[in-house]
Amino acid sequence: MMQIINSTPEDIDVIFSLYEAGTQLQKKIAQKHWQGFDRALIETDIREKRLWKILEDDRIACIFSITFQDPFIWKEKDKDPAIYIHRIATHPDFRGNGYVKHIVQWAREYAVSTGKNYIRMDTGSGNDKLNNYYVSCGFNYLGIVAPVASNELPAHYKEGTSSLFEIML
Repeated sequence: MMQIINSTPEDIDVIFSLYEAGTQLQKKIAQKHWQGFDRALIETDIREKRLWKILEDDRIACIFSITFQDPFIWKEKDKDPAIYIHRIATHPDFRGNGYVKHIVQWAREYAVSTGKNYIRMDTGSGNDKLNNYYVSCGFNYLGIVAPVASNELPAHYKEGTSSLFEIML
């Protein structure tokens, strides 16, 4: 049975192994890829209960983070009440199971319960297959943006552009 629950500090090694597996996949299929994440960022996400895991038979199949602000990417739209989904990574054994659709359904319920009007996410631009998948999951494609330079963003944002996606609730 699939469950979506908060990640715990005990999950951190598995979380980083999923990020590494995701990075290796990105290097094969995308122009832009993750360049590692600061452990303190992930520990903060866990402590603030913003890093979630999808369990299948007690195994971590997928992880994702959420936030309620994303000003360096969403700029003036960041003022809108929104939930932002970041860093979706699926265990290689579980790829192809449509977890983004489950995340979207979960995010719809979570956003409504927390008074948000939008679900938003971004991905490195230039990956049409991924863009089309996100649209098939219910997102509207809003175009491409160059994030504002900031040391608060992970390293992969320092190069290239990002494609923006949104669901209005």
